[in-house]
This record gives sequence, C-alpha cells and structure tokens, in this order.
Amino acid sequence: MADHSGAFTEAQVIMRLCEIFASSDPRIEVGIGDDAAVVVGAKRQVMTTDMAVEGVHFRTDWSTGFEIGRKVTAANSADILAMGATPDYLLVAIGLTGKEEMSWIEDLANGIRHEADLAGLHVIGGDISKSEKVVISMTAVGHCDIAITRGGAKPGDGIYLSSLTGWSAAGLALLISNSTVATNAAEKAVREFKSPTIDYGFDATGASSLCDISDALAIQARQIADSSKVALKFDLAKIEASAEFVELKSLSQELEIDIWKLIFAGGEDHVLLATGSDLPGILVGEVIAGSGIENLPAGVENSGWEHFN
Repeated sequence: MADHSGAFTEAQVIMRLCEIFASSDPRIEVGIGDDAAVVVGAKRQVMTTDMAVEGVHFRTDWSTGFEIGRKVTAANSADILAMGATPDYLLVAIGLTGKEEMSWIEDLANGIRHEADLAGLHVIGGDISKSEKVVISMTAVGHCDIAITRGGAKPGDGIYLSSLTGWSAAGLALLISNSTVATNAAEKAVREFKSPTIDYGFDATGASSLCDISDALAIQARQIADSSKVALKFDLAKIEASAEFVELKSLSQELEIDIWKLIFAGGEDHVLLATGSDLPGILVGEVIAGSGIENLPAGVENSGWEHFN
C-alpha cells in the first residue's frame, strides 16, 4: 500500500462502503448509515466474532486487499456453518492507518462482499477507526432450528472432514520461505492460505457434533472429545486414501515438512470437522469410548495455533 496519508475522509469511506454493501433484503429494516442496524430476527440466532490483525493473521505485502477481505469473512462464515446454522448478517469494524489508498480500501470491501455473497451474508453495519496497523473485526449472525455443538459426539459415530486439511499451512510455509516451487499444488496452497475455500454446500444434517478447523485438526478434535466426553480415533490409512493426499504429500516433500504435521497441526483451513453417520466429505476415523485423541502421528499431539504461544 502506498503512503497517501489524508487521501480520504471517514465520510468518504463510509459512503463508498454503503454503496458496496447495499442490500435489498426485506429482513433488513435499517442498514448501514444509522446508529445501529435493525433486522427481523429468527427465533434462534447464532452469533460469532472474529478479529484479524495485520502482521498476525495477514500481511499486506503477501495478500491483496481483496484476498484479505475474503479471508477474514471466510473465518466468520465458517464459525456460523460450524453450528449447523445458515449465515444471515455481518457487522464489520475496521481500523485503518490512514496511509491506505482509497482503491485498496475498496478492494478490501469488495473482497468482503464477494465472500459474503458466497456465504449468503448481508453486511448491515460496522465501524471505522484509525489504528497503528490494519485491524478487521467482524460479527456474523446466522440462524438455525437446532444448533450442532461440539458436545454431541457418541461412540459409533464416524469422523468426517469436509475436505483435507493442511493446505493453508503449506501455503504459509511457501510464503515464509520465499519458495520457488511453482506446481499446481503450490499455487493451490498459497491460494488457500490467502483466501480459504469454504464448503458452503456441506450438508451437516444428522451430524452429532460439528466445528471448523481454525487452529488445527488435532486441537479441534480434542475439543470435540473433551466436550463430548469421548475419544476420537483417527484412521491414517483412510486419510491417505483421500483424493487430495497424494498432491499434498508431494508438496510437503518439496517443502521438507512432515505431511502429518500439515494435516494435523496446520491451522486456518476452516474445513468442517463433523461426527455422525453417512455424512458428506472424507471419513477419517471413528468415535469410541474413552477420552482424548487416539492414533495421532508422533509429534503432533499438542501442535497447532494458539494466541500468545
């Protein structure tokens, strides 16, 4: 981003955002531009908040504003989906340094709008402030009849992933190392780190527990095990048989990174992890009586993303 301090005013930014996020959804009685939004609510609403900080969750020298907008919106959307809910609304608060070009802000907003449209989200308000770094905080709202939590897994359930994890971590490794690997797998990994692909069509009907992989598969699996008071036993052979495994393994060898660390300890894939019977996606194990996680590859038992660590 070029240094053009003072090149825009708050009013100009808000006016442009009102245009980008305009919506004709009849449930929105009052949208962007007033002190608060007013919507016609569902009986059971699902809400989540997520924050992304420049230098921690994204870098502007790696990603375009459009990619950053998509990435942060995807993280919030996945949290709604992870409750078995339908996404409805999005509130977006942005801290800007004041040195951004207006075109970059528009690019960011268009990325948010693009991912929001994929998710079925309507941006109905937010806030803007000056900040030392770019900070984006979002609150997503959805609705459901019955929420699917992390606490419903039971012995006999299968363990399912909506797709294979590890791509985002591989993309981060490529960017950090300034790798010259130029395979289709490398391009996919970088793309998944910058703007993860969310499976908005994943049908969680019948799932006994559900969550999204934001920190790491090992961490989220343990959360389900702890919440449900059961054990999750992974079947590595089933993971190896998945369609994407060979491609990811080839890339992991190029990077000289253990593929199991990418799959189990890599975060920010926002793949859905579910338990139940005959669910879509990849069957990767089973729920059994006991506690904790069983059959994890060596070295990944306690690996994953944690803030302040």
